[in-house]
Amino acid sequence: MPKNTLSTRIFIGLFFGLVLGMLLRGGYADGAAWAQSLVTIASTVGSMFVNLIMLLVVPLVFVSIISGMTELPDTKAFGRLGGKTFGLYIANTLLAIAVALVVALGLQPGVGAQLPQLAGSAISNTELPNIAELVANIIPRNPFQAFADGNMLQIIFMALLLGFILKQLGSQVEGVAAGFRKANVIMMALIAMVMRGAPIGVFALMMKLGATLDASTFTSVLGYIALIVGLLCLWMLVVYPLLISAFTDVSAAEFRQKTREQMLFAFSCASSNASIPVTMRTLTEKLGVSKATAGFGVPLGATMNMGGVSIYITIAAFFLANAFGAPITMEQLPALIAFVFLLSVGAGGVPGGGAVMIGVLIHQMGLPVETAFALIIAVDRIIDMFVTAANVVGDAAVVTLVDRSEKLPQTELASDSQ
Repeated sequence: MPKNTLSTRIFIGLFFGLVLGMLLRGGYADGAAWAQSLVTIASTVGSMFVNLIMLLVVPLVFVSIISGMTELPDTKAFGRLGGKTFGLYIANTLLAIAVALVVALGLQPGVGAQLPQLAGSAISNTELPNIAELVANIIPRNPFQAFADGNMLQIIFMALLLGFILKQLGSQVEGVAAGFRKANVIMMALIAMVMRGAPIGVFALMMKLGATLDASTFTSVLGYIALIVGLLCLWMLVVYPLLISAFTDVSAAEFRQKTREQMLFAFSCASSNASIPVTMRTLTEKLGVSKATAGFGVPLGATMNMGGVSIYITIAAFFLANAFGAPITMEQLPALIAFVFLLSVGAGGVPGGGAVMIGVLIHQMGLPVETAFALIIAVDRIIDMFVTAANVVGDAAVVTLVDRSEKLPQTELASDSQ
């Protein structure tokens, strides 16, 4: 008998919120006070829900990484675990870029497109960060500033450093390590409490989306949207499940079923960071992943595992270059790959991060910034939902693969809540 699970309630909230928003679209566009008031309320409730999740993300990431490392059998396990997790995240991002490049070179999106002359959206000129800056900035000068800014790379670095030292010192600091493990339990309880309100938050977010979308702004780029969405769906519904089926004891169908709630939540909030708690619960309670592996891998994946963003940025670069009559040449491909990789990592799991990074790439490519970026912004909210869903499902896939390869003790696995 089907249960009224959280994923079911989230889907109901997502569906009815979108439908109600679309019904309100006419009145909202005409400036009707009642429609605008409803959309304002929905926007407020949705923002409060996302802010509540984001409030917990930074302490959850910091505490869960330290807690996960203290639960590892030994420091050698950290080396293996870190190497496997980091390597698979990098490989996934590079593979996504490669596949998107092949598809873009074959289909040439944007050729012959008649772009609408949108205006009014622009970005400031931003230089592409180089690898040296990216690596150097991982180490924060001011740890408090890193927490205040929510700089995930710096927070993860500090957590890894502290967790490694706690594990090295062992029994000398067992009380401190136990304190972090208890803090992790508290954070998980807080997340569970907040998640009970997810259907309402998702309903509000989708209601605003449905009311504010203007279909006329992207009718000329439906092929571009369909190409990106198709690739992202292929990635999260076929590629990841098949990899899991091939290398673990979880079947492709089972993986798709158990990541459904995670996928729907990411789809609605469009933030990899905000989806961290749901991903953690999906892994530990449904896929049987150890808390140590999940606590280490999920926060890292929210920053480093950007397969979905990579596909988005790559296809967008080709589309815009072709549409504006400046096609990307074979000689430019190595630079494009490097740019897309750096920009994907820089997207950082925040809503709209992909569009911002595409804006940086537009500037680097010498395209008309105002028109090109306005076009990206017009359709970004739709694409970003699929991008985030692909990113977080990729996190679940990589962490599951790492966990099964590590064969860590799993003493506190909850039964499948489906």
